[in-house]
Order: sequence, then C-alpha cells, then structure tokens
Amino acid sequence: MARRKKIYEGKAKILYEGPQPGTLVQYFKDDATAFNAEKKATIEGKGVLNNRLSEFFMVGLNQIGVPTHFIERLNMREQLIRAVEIIPLEVIVRNYAAGSMAKRLGLEEGQQLPRPVIEFSYKDDALGDPLVPEEYIVTFGWASQQDLDDIVSLALRVNDFLSGVMYGVGIKLVDFKIEIGRIYEGDYMRLVVADEISPDSCRLWDVKTGQKLDKDVFRRDLGNLTDAYTEVARRLGVMPANVTSTKPTLIN
Repeated sequence: MARRKKIYEGKAKILYEGPQPGTLVQYFKDDATAFNAEKKATIEGKGVLNNRLSEFFMVGLNQIGVPTHFIERLNMREQLIRAVEIIPLEVIVRNYAAGSMAKRLGLEEGQQLPRPVIEFSYKDDALGDPLVPEEYIVTFGWASQQDLDDIVSLALRVNDFLSGVMYGVGIKLVDFKIEIGRIYEGDYMRLVVADEISPDSCRLWDVKTGQKLDKDVFRRDLGNLTDAYTEVARRLGVMPANVTSTKPTLIN
C-alpha cells in the first residue's frame, strides 16, 4: 500500500493528498491543546468524536445552502474534503460573554449579548492569533471588503443553524469560531466554511445546569473531555442514547 503524502499537520488534524485532484483527506487526531498549545494532552477517542460531530454539522449546513468544504466521511477518523485556499483569519461569533471577551471587557461570564458579535483574529500561533479590525484585513490583503461582507453573512447563517440545533437538545451555543476558504471554479471564486465545527471550536453549555460540554473542560480541568464530547454527540443523535461507556462507539 502506497504511503500517503502529508500536506499539512496542525494541532488537531492532519491533511493528506486526496484521491482526486482538488481533494484532501482530513484526519482527526486525539491531541488536545489549549493556551496556544502551552497545555497539551492526548484524549482517547477525541478525534473520532470530532470527526463525526463535524460531519454532522457540515452536512446540515450543506443541506440548508451554506457551502462547506465537506464531501463525505471516509471512516471513523477521516473525511474527504475539497482543497481550499484558507483565508488567514479565525471568524469568531459570540452570543454570550465568555472566555477572552469576558476577561478583556470585564463582563460577567454568561451574560447574553444584545446581538451576535463577530470578531476576527489573525491566524498566527507565534503571535497568539491576535484580534484584528476589518481595516487591517483589507489593508494587508487577507480579504477584500466584499469578502468580509460575505464572510459575515456566512458566519451569521452558521450561527442561526448551530444555535437552533443546539438549543433543540438543551445546549446553549455561547460562541464558536470557523475558518473560511476560497474555492476557484474557472474564473469564479466562492467562499466556503472549512476546517471543522466541533466542541473543539465551540463553547457549549447545558441550558439548565450551565455544565460545560466543550474544550473548556480541558482548559480548566473540569472533568473528562471525552465524556463531555460524548454527551454532545449523544444528544444530537450521533451516538446511541443508551451508551454508558466513556469510549466512543459511534453510529456508522
């Protein structure tokens, strides 16, 4: 069996050359990182859960007309995706004050915002992914003003979808981050949601208890991360309702 060509390895995923031109295979690792990779661990089953959860969200977005890079799930850890040109920004959508926003502005964590707030951070680990205003983004050519308008529109549609899906299973979508990529089809360029959508990239709180069901469990040493992600998957129907084991056994 021929060894696959590795294209890129990040903190949580590996990208391999895909079977057809313009495709990649995205592999989800069990690695967990926080605080710009200052805190690291290997969490058994995390990659399997994130693969299945990201598939669930990407398929849902595609079905409502929000374009994504997702093509199909290949196995329990891998997805076939479209190769995209990633815009070097993290697009952060906040519905409640939490994390760095609460700390930065002295807000009470969990305070509902009057409307969704969209922030942009420049993707550079060495710089700590600093927040950047739209003026910087346009000035340095990371995206045009039209791109930004389209990105905001996509981000708000993703927020509407995720908020509704999560609230339906008793989970509050506090905030999330996505990445956006460009796909070129001849002379036509379109923007798509890329990377992943999972508890790694969202803050998810139980509506009634406030229990955290996201990577803050790992960041703040609040318990077992796999248990938290498994609970999200169970509520969304990605796992059988009668699962009691902490090791993920997901529906094919």
